[in-house]
Amino acid sequence: MTIPADPPARHRAIAGDFAARTERVTDWDAPSPVADWRTRDVVRHLVDWFPSFLEHGTGIKLPDVPSPDDDPVGAWREHAANVQALLDDPASADRVLSNQHTGDVPLPEAIDRFYTSDVFMHTWDLARGAGLDDRLDPDECAGMLAGMEPLADLLAGSGQYGPRVPVADDADAQTRLLGLIGRDPSWSS
Repeated sequence: MTIPADPPARHRAIAGDFAARTERVTDWDAPSPVADWRTRDVVRHLVDWFPSFLEHGTGIKLPDVPSPDDDPVGAWREHAANVQALLDDPASADRVLSNQHTGDVPLPEAIDRFYTSDVFMHTWDLARGAGLDDRLDPDECAGMLAGMEPLADLLAGSGQYGPRVPVADDADAQTRLLGLIGRDPSWSS
């Protein structure tokens, strides 16, 4: 799959891939590669952190979604639809997200950079924890790796990523990206 660069289209593709994988999860309580998280906690993380980040930075309040405890697939579907509606709204192009750590960023770019990229990376966590195909788009992995690798020390100190996991220098982009964000690419439950 080639992932588009346009923030609304990119979100549609990445969130859709995540949704397709949620529909194939058979054990929502299986461990995930993120310490102390179950597969449902991957969904919980995505549907919990972003609405607060968005509201604090823009004043926009997304509609509530079902609890991932009761309906992780429904929670994801509704949440992703809410974010997509925001991205598809022409008025969003003129909005700005303000945050003390990021400064002022146009809303579509902020969603793309901070949220859609997070969904992409957590797709691996969900898939690996659920025993599904965990391959990610290689071009997207290479692009994210190129953008994040120069910031490795900053990322490690942010508390948002685990300690870097060493991988072979000649490993593919997905493996190197996973190691960079503190995931053990060979993790299994």
